[in-house]
Amino acid sequence: MEFYHKPVLFDETIKSLDIRPDGIYIDGTAGGGGHSLAIAKCLTTGRLLALDQDPDAVQAAGDRLKDYPCATVYHTNFSRMDEAAEKFGLVPVDGVLLDIGVSSFQFDNPERGFSYHADAPLDMRMSREGVSARDLVNTLPERDLENILRRYGEESSARRIAAGIVRAREQSPIETTLQLADIVKESVPAAVRRKPGHPARKTFQALRIKVNGELDRLSEGLDAAFSILKPGGRLAVITFHSLEDRIVKKRMAEWCSGCTCPPDFPVCVCGKKPRAELIYKKGLSPTEQELEENPRSRSARLRVCKKLEETKGAE
Repeated sequence: MEFYHKPVLFDETIKSLDIRPDGIYIDGTAGGGGHSLAIAKCLTTGRLLALDQDPDAVQAAGDRLKDYPCATVYHTNFSRMDEAAEKFGLVPVDGVLLDIGVSSFQFDNPERGFSYHADAPLDMRMSREGVSARDLVNTLPERDLENILRRYGEESSARRIAAGIVRAREQSPIETTLQLADIVKESVPAAVRRKPGHPARKTFQALRIKVNGELDRLSEGLDAAFSILKPGGRLAVITFHSLEDRIVKKRMAEWCSGCTCPPDFPVCVCGKKPRAELIYKKGLSPTEQELEENPRSRSARLRVCKKLEETKGAE
């Protein structure tokens, strides 16, 4: 299956990076190479470093960028982009792009085990390495499963689903996506089953996030990206659910905040200065046209900040 990913908020994201022909840019989530190709086309003497933890994505992005000598494709998680940029002598950088979450290819390729719409081995590993979703559902204690579903899926039926998983695996191991989807469907209340959408959606999201350590990697990746941005450089992040978006929103707010002295202080004594400014105060959501063309974009949000010149007293 060809690695294909339809980027959301595509034009808005590329525009927000304010790409300079001689600039240095990092696409931390290259995927199928759509964003990377658009960046590469804007460069003359500049450089692009395209990263991805998925070996299939690295192959696809490499093929797509083979005619652009300005582009380098490298296999690593975006949380380590500072190390990768140092390795290739590309620090500091003018812009970083992160398109968080699962690509269309990963969702639509049954063998990757991300989707509850087709039967496949229960995997969900973006890097194809480490602990799989199958390992989690067959080995974790019931309380741990419940906590994962509640924390990463915000699943109100977490206790029922965790109990259903444990009962099922006592009979035989849970091996496939449809096995798990059916267990979830049987475990939730009838009222939940009648709601629009598949009742296993949040369970699959939670397991995927846990398997790939997505929220930890996102937090680390944001810090890594900001650390290698030059003054005036921009960080653009596309998220797809509230857990991701809250992390990005909070981190950018921290960078953009200044004085923390009590409001009744006559003068600032903390010396804290903003380190960044927001390009879009509330972020951008897809247009109605994009929602019609790509329903998967519905939950997407683009947030962008620009790093400011360092000033004395800034943290």
